[in-house]
Amino acid sequence: MIAFGGQMRRMREGKMITQQSIADHTNISKGQVSRIENGTRRATRSFVEAVDRLLESDGALIKLWADLNRNGHPVPIWFDWPKVETDAATLVSWEPTLIAGLVQTPAYASALLNGNQEAVEARLSRQGIITGNVERVPPNLVLLVDEQALYRPVGTSETTREQLEHLIEMSMLPNITVQVVLASGEHDGNMGAFVIATMDDRSEVAYIETAIRAITTDDPTDLSMLTRTLIALRSRALTEDMSRDLIGKVIQQRWT
Repeated sequence: MIAFGGQMRRMREGKMITQQSIADHTNISKGQVSRIENGTRRATRSFVEAVDRLLESDGALIKLWADLNRNGHPVPIWFDWPKVETDAATLVSWEPTLIAGLVQTPAYASALLNGNQEAVEARLSRQGIITGNVERVPPNLVLLVDEQALYRPVGTSETTREQLEHLIEMSMLPNITVQVVLASGEHDGNMGAFVIATMDDRSEVAYIETAIRAITTDDPTDLSMLTRTLIALRSRALTEDMSRDLIGKVIQQRWT
């Protein structure tokens, strides 16, 4: 991808065409063009075809792009997710089994990470992104929490109760929305946890957890599937106030 972006830049500069001209011609932002040339964003075939025509490349750019495909499936890009998370304007998180790391308490995180203090500190340090402890405007965070996660014991009863109380407190912050997704019924969200980051230029990157490793991707097909999943989840979600009420009831009935 870096090689593709570098070649595109050289061809563009050889024709004395600016990134802004590419952006105007393809209906994407200049920032997205820059990311493609830097190798941190995948170019779609339609984009490459339009740029190839604009640069009068006689198919050379298209051929290079095609070399990065296997049987029509783009080679995935691996992003530095902490960097994406820090730069995001909006983060939408779905967790089917646990409370998301960005709002975990130290005790809850420690129980999940088997007491690995270094890992716990690394996880907790990320929370400065949403609480405003970093030198930027904190992103808007939407947490979709499966109802069953409220009942799942992690550590001691006190640990779980403290975590749910903390979740309610975090939901009161102006940039954080917490919604509980009712557990009844089947939906695609049962497949696993994921986060979608929307950047300032409205581009999106997704972080998907699997049993083997986490995948970070901006593939349009992946993003489309996750968007459909989010629509299904939001249709089953309680409002913010109703979610806080339910979390409070679970604390009283299950963890007190």
